[in-house]
Amino acid sequence: MRKNITFLLGTATGVCLTLLVAGPQQLATAARAAVESGTYSKLNLFGDVFERVRTDYVEKPDDSKLMEGAINGMISSLDPHSRYMNAKGWSDMQETTHGEFGGLGIEVTMEDGFVKVVTPIDDTPAAKAGIMSGDVITQIDDDTIQGLSLDQAVAKMKGPADSKIRLKIVRKGADAPVDIALVREVIRVKPVRYHTDGGDIGYIRITSFNEQTTDGLRKAITEISKEIPQDKLAGYVVDLRNNPGGLLDQAVSVTSAFMNRGEVVSTRGRTPEETQRFTARGGDLTKGKPLVVLINGGSASASEIVAGALHDHKRAMLIGTRSFGKGSVQTIIPLGSGNGALALTTARYYTPSGRSIQAQGVVPDLEVLQVVPDELKSRAELQGEASMRGHLAAAEGAEQTGSQSYVPPSEKDDKALTAAFNQLRGVTVNANAPSAVKRPVPN
Repeated sequence: MRKNITFLLGTATGVCLTLLVAGPQQLATAARAAVESGTYSKLNLFGDVFERVRTDYVEKPDDSKLMEGAINGMISSLDPHSRYMNAKGWSDMQETTHGEFGGLGIEVTMEDGFVKVVTPIDDTPAAKAGIMSGDVITQIDDDTIQGLSLDQAVAKMKGPADSKIRLKIVRKGADAPVDIALVREVIRVKPVRYHTDGGDIGYIRITSFNEQTTDGLRKAITEISKEIPQDKLAGYVVDLRNNPGGLLDQAVSVTSAFMNRGEVVSTRGRTPEETQRFTARGGDLTKGKPLVVLINGGSASASEIVAGALHDHKRAMLIGTRSFGKGSVQTIIPLGSGNGALALTTARYYTPSGRSIQAQGVVPDLEVLQVVPDELKSRAELQGEASMRGHLAAAEGAEQTGSQSYVPPSEKDDKALTAAFNQLRGVTVNANAPSAVKRPVPN
C-alpha cells in the first residue's frame, strides 16, 4: 500500500520535499536486477576496504558508524535531496511534520560541509536572534560542523526547551564570524497568519505546509469573511514568500480551497508507479473572489505546487520574483525497525500545464523588486535549485539561478504587497518605479 505525503525536512533549501512512501519490496526488485547485471560484484571491493579499516585502523572503529558513513557517502553522491536518515533522524523528521518540536526554528541545508540557513521561522529563537537566510553555521557549541551529516548537525541544534546553545555564523559581507547565543524553545509552527486590510482585502500568510496548514487556512478564510461582508470583499492575498514547503497533501488541499476542480500537480519518474496525478477536492472556499499569490526566491517545493497550479488554472495572479525551482520528488523508503529510512529522488513534479519547474522556478506575472537596505544587499538573493551542487538538470529549457528573497519587515515598505493590494483594488501602477520626489508647488 502506498501513501502519498510530503513533509518539512529542514533540508535542501527548503525545502520541503515531496515524498511518496514506498514499501521495501521495491528495493528487493531493484536489488535482484542489480545482481543479475553484475553490478553487485563491486561489493567485494567494499567488503575488502571495510575489513581493512576494521582490522588495521589505528583505533578500533564502530562498525555501525562505518556502515552509516558508507551509506551516507553513496546517497549524497546522487543529488542534494536524496538522503539517508538513521532511526533518530527518521523519528525527528516525522516529529517535525506535526508542527511542534524543540529547537531554534530554522530551515537549513548542507553546503560545502557546512549548514546553510534557508530561512528562519517567524517568531522563533532564530528569528529573534537575527539569524538570516544565507547565513552559514560553522560551529555549534565550539564543535565544528564540518564532517557531520545534515541529520547530525540538526540533531545537535535540537534539544529541550530552555537549554542554551551557541552558534558561530559566517555571514556574507561581515568582516569576521558572528557568535550568537540562543535559548531553545518548543517550536510550535503556526503555518497560517491572517488579517484584513482597508476593510476590503483579506491577507493570508502561509509559512509552511504542516499538518495544521489547511485547518489554519480554513479558519483564516472564515474569520476574514466575518470581518468583511461579501459585497465589500475585493479579494485575497496569499503570501507564500520564503515558504520552504511541506506536506504534499496539504499543498493539494490548500490549492483546493481556491479551486472547485482541476489538476493540482503530477509526478513523472522512470517507472509507471511514479506517475501520479493529484486533483483539487472540496470546492472553492472563497466563492470565486479574486486572488493574488506572492512568491519569491525562497518559495520552494510545496509552495511552488500551489503557485503553479493556481497560475495555470488562471485562478490567481502571481506577484513577486521567480521561485526557488525545487521540482523533484523524493520517495521515502522505511528500512525496517531501528534502521531509519531512505529518501531517494525518484521523479519530477509538473504543474497542470505539464511544465517542470526543476532548476527554473515559477515566474510571476508581475515581477516586483524590493528596495533592499545597503547592509543586506549582498544577501537579498537566493541562488536557487540550479546553483546546488549535483542538482537534477532542468527537464527542458535554460536553467535559472538567483532570485530576490528579501521581504521588508514593515508592510508599508513592501512593494510586492502594495502591488497586490493595488491589483485587487483595480489601481494600475508601475510597481518598480522609484518613489516620486516631492517638488515645490508654486502658489
